[in-house]
Formats: sequence, structure tokens, C-alpha cells
Amino acid sequence: MRYADFVNFTYASLRAQRLRTALTALGIAVGIAAVILLTSIGEGLHRFIIDEFTQFGTNIIGVSPGRIQTHGAPLGAVNTVRPLTIDDALALRRAPYVQAVVPVIQGNAEITHIGRSRRVTLYGVGAEFAAAFRMRVALGKFLPEDDPRTPRAFAVLGSKAALELFGDNNPLGDRIRVGGERYRVVGVMQAKGQVLGFDLDDTVFIPVGRALEMFNRESLMEIDVTYEPTAPLAEVEEGIKRILSARHGSEDYTVTPQQKMLEVFGTVLDAVTFAVAAIGGISLVVGGVGILTILTIAVAERTSEIGLLRAVGATRRGILALFLGEAALLAVLGGTAGLLLGWGAALALHLLVPALPVHTPWSYAVLAELVALCVGLAAGVLPARRAALLDPLEALRSE
Repeated sequence: MRYADFVNFTYASLRAQRLRTALTALGIAVGIAAVILLTSIGEGLHRFIIDEFTQFGTNIIGVSPGRIQTHGAPLGAVNTVRPLTIDDALALRRAPYVQAVVPVIQGNAEITHIGRSRRVTLYGVGAEFAAAFRMRVALGKFLPEDDPRTPRAFAVLGSKAALELFGDNNPLGDRIRVGGERYRVVGVMQAKGQVLGFDLDDTVFIPVGRALEMFNRESLMEIDVTYEPTAPLAEVEEGIKRILSARHGSEDYTVTPQQKMLEVFGTVLDAVTFAVAAIGGISLVVGGVGILTILTIAVAERTSEIGLLRAVGATRRGILALFLGEAALLAVLGGTAGLLLGWGAALALHLLVPALPVHTPWSYAVLAELVALCVGLAAGVLPARRAALLDPLEALRSE
């Protein structure tokens, strides 16, 4: 059978049963649409989380007190964790490849100015904080390079905190009270917005030494270290551990490179995206059952037609190809409709809920279309084989 005749015959067979064809293709379309919509949400969430973390840079290492992993030890070794101190942060500046070291402590405090008050997130940080985390100052400057153990009472306001306390007035040089103590405003940060639910604009930054006194703490919450982007991460980690272990006498701290954390996040989010795609793929199996059912019925209804084709010279291979062609065409039509339906649903969802990150991964779309084709062919094998094995004489007698 010529290729043109094969295509025309397959198309005519499906067109003759339009309602049945449409319903069968719809089963595949729903499966593809479910895959596209679910993976679009999963991929959008993946990109959103990665972008949130990487906007501060990827060459960051966090050092926190205590160890996440526990090991067997004598009873006398219990409760020997030393706090992370400002002196530890100063010592880490000597580590190889280090660009900036930022001691960090976080809490809540009330700020007041001429009758106006507001409770904000308070960050006690070092002078290199803004440069290390790629945050810019809109007015004035960030905290000066004072001795972090005896710093002056300077404060830098987030854009929202500055607006709430000072309105349209310039706050530079004015004094505010932070937790009952007086601070001079030396800068206002550019608006940053929310990052993973934290409003970085409704904040105040003060020297870390004064924050430790305000919160009556001995230990820093974290020391953030930035290093040269081209430096080998293993050597940077080893340098940090060598200095801290020498100071503490043991490895009673946890070093967490952001690069490794992003790799873990990426692995987890990829698994989630694959899982939701697999859930959507269940609908494809349902669509395949639909194709199997329709073609099985078609073989029974078209027995005489098959016999006539065999009588005029069609081979068993040709009959097999005809029915497999119908199955493949059904799957492709349903898959194409499902791609358009899923993409449209993802776009509509993003328009209705702009805050919901939605991104359509076209690699998954192509894969879903190929899977739909494979499902269609797999579902069409048994009916096609049954049609090809029919005896021509017996098929003609069925008329």
C-alpha cells in the first residue's frame, strides 16, 4: 500500500466515527494537560525557590554553632559546645580565598521616633553585610568599619521602616530609639521586598556587638563567609574548619555552603516535579485503555472491511500498520490538544494568581507527547494484531 493511500485510509477511518474519535482523543488530551499543568507548577516553584536563594550570590558559606550530626562521645563531652563569637568572625578573615566575613544575630525590637513606633526585625551585623549579600544603600551609607566589639551606636533603616517613622523626610543624622537605646541613622537601604516570607524592608541594621548586648546573648546566630567565586569550595571549607577547630578545640560548629544546599534543594524539587508529572501520567494510562477499547470494537465492526482489503492484496503487515496508524494518530491528536489545553490552563492560572510561580518546561511537554504516542501504539498492538491475523475468507463471510 502506498504511503498516501495509507494516510488517507487512516484519516478516513477516524473521520467516519467522529464522536468516538473525539472522546478517545479527549482521554489522551486530559492526561497530557494534567502533566503539563502539574509540571508547570512544580518547575515554577523550583525556579522561584532557587532564584530566592541565589539573589544574594552563590559563593556564601554559613557557619552556625553546634553540630547537626551527632556522634558517640564520653559523658564528660556533653554540653561542651562553645558559642560563636565576634573573635571567631575576625579570625575567619585569615582563611584562604575569603572575601568577607559577616557575624549575624537576629531578633525583634521596637523602634521609636518622635511619637511614632514600630516593631521590626532587627539584624545585628558586621560592616561588610551589604556588600556580601549584594544589598544596596539608597541614602547615606552602611554601618562603618568600627571595632565590632565596641561599635558606635549607628543604625541603618530598611526602606519601609524609614517610611513609617520619617515619612518623606530625610532620616539621615536623626536619632531613633532601638530597644530603648539611642542610635543615629546613617543610612537607608534600597527596597528589597520579601524573600521566602521575610520582609527585608521592615528592618533595622545595627552593629552586631550592640545587638548581642541588647538581646543578652553570648553566641552569634551565624557567621556568613563569602569567598572568591573561582576558589575551590573544598579548600575554602577546610580553611574555615581549621581555624575554628583550633580556636574551639573541637568541631562544635556546622559549616553549610550555599552551593551544596542549592544542590540538595534542586534534587528534592526535581523529584517533586517528576512525581507530579508521574501522577499526571496516570491519566495517560486511562487514555491508553480508551484507545485499546475503541480499536478492539473497531476490529469487530470492520471485520468485513478487513477481509475485503486482504482480498484485494493487502498484506497482514499492511493491516497491522493501518490499525497502528489509527492508534498513533489518535494519540498524537489527543496529545496536541492536551499540550494546548495544559499550556492555556497554566497561563490562566498564572494570570488569576500572579503570586503563584508557573513555568512550562517544554522538555516535559515533548516527553509527554512522546509518551502519549507510545501509549497509543502500545494500546493499538493487540487490536491491530488481531485484525492482521483474521482469515480473509472468514472475514468476508462475516458480512
